[in-house]
Order: sequence, then structure tokens, then C-alpha cells
Amino acid sequence: MVLVALVGATFISLLLLAPSFFKTTYVSSSSNDSQNPDSTPVFVVTHLDTPEPLKALYMTSCVAGTLLWRESLKKLIETTELNAIVIDIKDYTGEVSFLETSRCFVRDLREFIGELHDAQIYVIGRVSVFQDVYYTKLYPELAVKKKSDGEVWKDYKGLSFIDVGATPYWDYIVKISEEAYALGFDELNYDYVRYPSDGNMQDVSYTWTPYQEQNSGTGQASTTQSSRLMTKAEVLESFFKYLHDKLKDTGTKLSVDLFGMTTTVNVDMNIGQILERALPYFDYVAPMVYPSHYPQTWNGFKNPAEYPYEVVKISMTKAVEREEFWRIANNLATSTPSKLRPWLQDFHLGATYGPDKVRAQIQATYDVGLTSWMIWNAGNKYTEAALNKEP
Repeated sequence: MVLVALVGATFISLLLLAPSFFKTTYVSSSSNDSQNPDSTPVFVVTHLDTPEPLKALYMTSCVAGTLLWRESLKKLIETTELNAIVIDIKDYTGEVSFLETSRCFVRDLREFIGELHDAQIYVIGRVSVFQDVYYTKLYPELAVKKKSDGEVWKDYKGLSFIDVGATPYWDYIVKISEEAYALGFDELNYDYVRYPSDGNMQDVSYTWTPYQEQNSGTGQASTTQSSRLMTKAEVLESFFKYLHDKLKDTGTKLSVDLFGMTTTVNVDMNIGQILERALPYFDYVAPMVYPSHYPQTWNGFKNPAEYPYEVVKISMTKAVEREEFWRIANNLATSTPSKLRPWLQDFHLGATYGPDKVRAQIQATYDVGLTSWMIWNAGNKYTEAALNKEP
């Protein structure tokens, strides 16, 4: 166990400290044979422009490393209306798919992205940010803590989180992002950009977040407090801005996943997420409007999962309205394309989801004036009959 921790820490240190740790193995699309007089074959990394509309499905890193399975999903994209894929770079465990220490190390990830690009498939890399079991084991001082004993806090699933206010961790996310773009990912998608929620919230302490430490008087924040303490939403927005500023010159597109209910409520739900605070810093904002994730009686629906069209229509209508008000308030052109593209449900939870329910969500997206969407199934098993046969 100690050896594993040391190896993990070494790889993370290399990732953070060595600027060319991965980049020495390939070149950008601007290179040519004249720059390589020894004629050694060189893999050329390319990037695609964001398709409009974008229609994507999700792939885990484990599936990306499984040849037959990933090929079947690639074929699904090529033979239907789909034109993009979201692949895990860093999943809920915190392990990074292009590092050999990962349990789902994708040995030929760069080449696989190249194959997808050859098929004109846009490739998005998903980074699960503050939910990170791996990193909290290596650096528990950055983790969300238990108020009762100062140990690392865990949610009901036994998963741990990095404190959103732990600024040293922000550079780690930036470095992963830079390396991922250099590998060929066209866009970076950030998930779990929030404070935790599903656990004993009475025993939680954020020692890096000034907002939380107002009453406890302990932890890192006690030495950095300003005259006005920050809210969770403000701390999270600081991270958004930091990410944007550090990556704006790389050329990569940035997107962020938000709770579905961020479109219909105006408070941060105690997780720090507010729609308008994300809009300035990302090219695309993806509310996860899975009907099964809405509480019973929401908008009068006894079981929202049974009403996929209505839930997505109500949620994304409100999102579109809020985005338009945000543009007006900030003197931005309201005629520019929307940044919104929802995550839609293709899994059985709360109700059985067949072609009708999946397609109903897509139609609701169109009916509010949006054109792009992404489909989620954690098991990577998708309802082909819900997709138009339009390669």
C-alpha cells in the first residue's frame, strides 16, 4: 500500500513539475517530414472544430481501453446522427486514464483519438474534479474533513472530495487539462465541480473555504480570511475563473456539467453551483437534466422520471431564459449561439427508458430552441433505436 502511494505521488509530481513529460512522444499537426530528417514516423496530433449541432455519447476510460467495446460505440456514432464522444480522463476515483498507474489505463489513447478524428468524430475529455478518492489519499490535507475528528470526510458511497477552496489542487487540474489537450482532446468537460452533498452534512468541514470556517475557527482559512468571507458560490466561481484564465490560450474548448436543478432554482443548493456564475468562463454549459434525478412532486409530477419530455422542456426553457437575461445584463449579444447543451438520460432509473423516452428528451431540447445534446449511460449501453440513422 505504501509503495502504491509512493508511485502515485511520483506520477502526480511528474505531471505537475515536468512540462514535457508526455509531449515528447508526439508533435502537433503543424509538424512535417522536413522537420524530422531521420524520417522516423511521427504521430501527428490534430484537433477538430466543435460540430454544430453536437450530438454525443459518454464512454468510460475502461471501455476506451477495451478494443471491441470501443469499436462498437465508434460504429454506433458513425452509423447514426451522433458526431461526438465524451471519454473519461479522470473519473470518480480520481485516477487519470493516460497514466500507467490507472486501473483503466488506456495505453493507446492518443492513437484512439486519432482514429476518432479520422472518422470526423469530435472528442471531449471528461474530468471529474473535486470528487477524487485517489488524490485525497495522497494529500489528505486538501480534502473535505470531518468536523468531529478532523479525518477525511466521505459521502454515503464512501467517496471523498477535495475542498473546492484548496487552491494547490487547482494547478493539478490545469496540468491534467493541458496534457489532455496535447494528447488530442478537442474539448475538456469538467464534472463534479461542486461541494459534496450526499453524506452526513452535519459533520463536514471545509478547512480551505473561508465561508465554512467562520464558526469553527480552525483550518487553513483562518489564516487567509479577508474582511468579508466568501460564499461557496463565490469560491467555486473563483475556480472557474482560474481554470478559464490558465487555459484560454491553449486553444481548447471548455465545458462544465451542472446539476439539472441549477436551471430552475436561484440558490446554490449548498453545493456552490449557480448557472450564471458558470456562464462567463465556459464555452458550453451542460445541465444534467436527467428526469430520474428530480424529486417526487417536482412541478406537480408524482414521478418525474415518467415525464422525460416535460422535465427537459421545463428545465431547459428556464435555462434558455436565464442565459438570455444574463447576456442582456452583461451587454452581450443575444443573437449569438447558446452555450447550453444538456446531458440526457439513457438509463433505467425511476422508470424504464426505451427509445420513446430517450427520444422525447431530444425533442424537448429542440423544442426550446437548442440544437446540441449529450447522452449519458454509466454502463455505456445505449438505445440505438432512439437515434436517427443519419451518419
